[in-house]
Amino acid sequence: MTTDEVIQIFRDTGAVLEGHFILTSGLRSPVFLQKARVFMHADKTAILCKALAEKIRREVPGRIDYVVGPAVGGIIPAYETSRHLGVPAIWVEREGGEFRLRRFEIEKGARVVIVEDIVTTGLSIRETITCLRDIDADVLAAACIVDRSAGKTKVGVPLVSLAEYEVPAYPADRLPPELAAIPPVKPGSRSL
Repeated sequence: MTTDEVIQIFRDTGAVLEGHFILTSGLRSPVFLQKARVFMHADKTAILCKALAEKIRREVPGRIDYVVGPAVGGIIPAYETSRHLGVPAIWVEREGGEFRLRRFEIEKGARVVIVEDIVTTGLSIRETITCLRDIDADVLAAACIVDRSAGKTKVGVPLVSLAEYEVPAYPADRLPPELAAIPPVKPGSRSL
C-alpha cells in the first residue's frame, strides 16, 4: 500500500483537517489527521491494518508474542493489526502520568511490537518502550499507520510505517504568520 493510498483513505473519511492545530506533542500544525474518522469505519481500518501487518511481517524478524498499543490512539490499530498477525493485542495506559501495563501481565522476554496510529515526535512510543523494558519485555520494533515526520523521528527501535507523510509542525513561539492568524484547537487525546 502506498502513502498516496493511505492518505486517500484519510481524505475519503474526512480525516484530513486544515486549520491551526495543537498536536499531542505540543507542536502546531496547519494539518491534523483525525484518525478517529478513519477508525469509525471498520472496513477501512482493516485495509490499513492488514497492510501494516504485512509490512511488519516483512520487516520484523522472528516470532511476535504481543502487539502493544499506547492508549488511547493506539488501541484500535494495535487490535486490528494484531488480528492480522494472529497474536494478542494489549495496551498501556497512563497511571500517574506514566504508561503502565495495568490490565495485562506478560512473561519476561515476551517479544512485542508496538503499534501506534500516527507518529510525529515518537514520544508515546518511547514512553511505551520504557514501560515494556521495565517489565523485561523484548521490544522488537514499533509500527504506525502514518509517520508525520517522513522517517526523521527516531524512537529507539526500528520504526515500520505504512505511510510517510511529512506535514509541517512548529513550536508555538515560531509560527508562520498565516498560522498565527488562526485560533488554535487541540483535538488530540493525550490529556484525557
